[in-house]
Amino acid sequence: MTSLPAPTAKKLGLVIDLDVCVGCHACVVNCKEWNTGGYGAALSDQEPYGADVSGAWLNRVHSFEVVPEGGEIVGEAGDARIVHFPKSCLHCEDAPCVTVCPTGASYKRAEDGIVLVDEEKCIGCGLCAWSCPYGAREMDLAAGVMKKCTLCIDRIYNETMEEVDRQPACVRTCPANARHFGDLGDPSSTVSIMVAERGGIDLMPEQGTRPVNKYLPPRPRKPLAASAGQMARGEDTSGATGFFAWLDGMLDRI
Repeated sequence: MTSLPAPTAKKLGLVIDLDVCVGCHACVVNCKEWNTGGYGAALSDQEPYGADVSGAWLNRVHSFEVVPEGGEIVGEAGDARIVHFPKSCLHCEDAPCVTVCPTGASYKRAEDGIVLVDEEKCIGCGLCAWSCPYGAREMDLAAGVMKKCTLCIDRIYNETMEEVDRQPACVRTCPANARHFGDLGDPSSTVSIMVAERGGIDLMPEQGTRPVNKYLPPRPRKPLAASAGQMARGEDTSGATGFFAWLDGMLDRI
């Protein structure tokens, strides 16, 4: 079995804002694209254009209907709401996927806390996938080895890239700015401040894995009816003259 390093001072990870994620899957697609040509072996697909499609994805987005408080169905006691929930490896401090690995293929880096898989040592037994409470590991059927999020380690330390690009592909591509990357072991880092201010939470804390990645919960929503009277009204153009008066008249005919 593989041992975990002593608690690391540097804890690189992700902060995901569930309030603004729109479920566009841009992070999923860019993750697949980058990791198919980057670190490790390519991520394979089986029957990509057939009826029974399968493949290895390091990041997935699940969407859930939220039942309003007091209601049994969406919209019964308030307005409907969908929450999009991205999920990948959370790089846990007490990672069971590491300690269960019989070959040492799964390991946690002492310098930054990133959990990786040495594909040369992996025998594809699947024990790490069974031990992960988050379902964050996937077997690549073509390669016969386990795959997982690497936090794009080949990007974040790549000094040949522009500094703005030295972050995980999923973070770099998110159009809604819902994903953030940084050192969660540093209380003064941007991601740590974000977690403190928004009440960032662990996923399934009862598992005792102490995930590094954090989620920012969705903010409370006001019912649409409560803000209906605050909607912007059309401007009064009755005093317009010259060109603007003509333009106003033409727009009224449309």
